[in-house]
Amino acid sequence: MPTDLTQGGNAPLTATRVTVEVSAPKALDVSGLLLTAAGKVRSDADFVFFNAPDGPGVSHRPAAAGAPDAITVDTGALPSDIDKVVVTASLDDTGATFAGTEPTATVRDAASGKVLVTFTPPRLTRETALVVVEVYRRGGSWKVRAVGQGYSNGLAGIATDFGVSVEDPRSAPAPAAEAPPKPVVPPAAPGALTKVTLDKGRVSLVKGGSVSLEKNGKPFLSSVRMGLGWESAGRGRNVDLDASCLAFDAQRNKIETAWFMKLSVFNGAIAHSGDNLTGDGEGDDESITVHLDGLPPEICGLVFVVNSFSGQKFTEVKNAYCRLLDASSGQELVRFDLTRSEPHTGVVMCKLIRQFSGEWVMTAIGEYVDAKTARAMAKPAAAML
Repeated sequence: MPTDLTQGGNAPLTATRVTVEVSAPKALDVSGLLLTAAGKVRSDADFVFFNAPDGPGVSHRPAAAGAPDAITVDTGALPSDIDKVVVTASLDDTGATFAGTEPTATVRDAASGKVLVTFTPPRLTRETALVVVEVYRRGGSWKVRAVGQGYSNGLAGIATDFGVSVEDPRSAPAPAAEAPPKPVVPPAAPGALTKVTLDKGRVSLVKGGSVSLEKNGKPFLSSVRMGLGWESAGRGRNVDLDASCLAFDAQRNKIETAWFMKLSVFNGAIAHSGDNLTGDGEGDDESITVHLDGLPPEICGLVFVVNSFSGQKFTEVKNAYCRLLDASSGQELVRFDLTRSEPHTGVVMCKLIRQFSGEWVMTAIGEYVDAKTARAMAKPAAAML
């Protein structure tokens, strides 16, 4: 009987050579990346996909005659310095997301076709690309793990996370071929393939924008402070807003919440500054400090939210913003200003996501919901991871 894995689960491989098929109701591009113990490719030649279908011990099989795109891994032929092969899937239609069309990975014995393992990720929303499964070396043997890590910036986001140089296909000459090949990731807008980091200093985000907490290709800092601020519109009673941080695992289960009722979680790895009842004063009204290195390994996502505990709608609040600072120096790194309010009592400001490579990425969200406390934000926040 094949093993049906849940997200994060693993199983031993009983075949040396396996084929990982990935299927979905929408057309997919499936790729494989060969990674060293550092979690990076050795060169762009370790990126196996439709335009580069053969690598050392790894090959790509295009969809044909009812068979989906697939990556075949020959563990016996992998170089000794390769610790894992990650299998990814991205949507052929660049305007589409995986919402409601979660792909299924089927791992087969490449020789016999016997199904060894299957995996379907939990419900997806805005993701346009996924690390689906990984084949990895452990103690001299090989195993397969169900990953299901989503990306909102397509295959380019996955590739750059693992060290692949992705060029904008608009400026690259088309390679000679009998039929025009598909570009790796056709950009939806100018600069869509550019990975935004902290290399050039402070970053101002717009709704849906993301920035990697990297500088010069390395993690820039281990402790950050999220400052949140607002002003009352000046009518009626004081506006009591509460800032909170919700921590989730890879299955989108809420593990902990740092808020005015619980100022410290994970032994101080996330610490809340305390409750501000009015929004009075200069600077941030409430702040939450996160020591990224102190978070438990199962924590993959942090969502920062603000709620109107006093019940006023956000149309009665102005100048709401969040900003990310270096917790040690106080230097502002990223800012996201909400320029539009809606008649609701809660807003998901932003999220920090630990990528499969270990890198942390901040994304501005700015979505309004009806929720007066952090407890009521768990479900909408999980849906936005």
